[in-house]
Amino acid sequence: MPDELDVLERHPKTSKPGEPMRRHNQSCFGCGEDSPRGLHLTVFAGEGFTVDAQMPVEQWMEGGPGVIHGGILSSAFDDVMGMLPRLIGPAAVTVHLQVDFLKPIPVGRTLHIHASIMGKQRRKIYAEAVAHLGDPERPVAQAHAVFVTIDAREHFAEHIDNSAKAQEYRERMDRP
Repeated sequence: MPDELDVLERHPKTSKPGEPMRRHNQSCFGCGEDSPRGLHLTVFAGEGFTVDAQMPVEQWMEGGPGVIHGGILSSAFDDVMGMLPRLIGPAAVTVHLQVDFLKPIPVGRTLHIHASIMGKQRRKIYAEAVAHLGDPERPVAQAHAVFVTIDAREHFAEHIDNSAKAQEYRERMDRP
């Protein structure tokens, strides 16, 4: 992470601490309510520049016998940390994600994820997250990510027709 960072300011329209964050989109694999095979995460705004989420580790998430698949865990980290830019305002996408798997995470448990913004420099937002099974002093995984702010209309414009919600997005993009 760079030495010289921008001053962070919480966006006045973001969720207040304890409130759920607005979903990325209804079809999002991580947080979307309409994603048939998704994680259906609800992410809550925390104090300062933090967010929190809980995720039941269900049988369909199994990788090795009786434990979560690493890709599912990585997706959960990506989605939870992906809510952090909303605390400061800009739309952003993941450009780097690193996950450290510290201990096996058993199916049938609830995973708790706490994420925070470490800093911002120009368009880059640096984030970290820790996961535990109910005891924050005993982490089972941790992650670091870099997000880059984007103009969402421009960034997703040529991909809208691939979405299950293409018509809805086209209408939204046509609004001023």
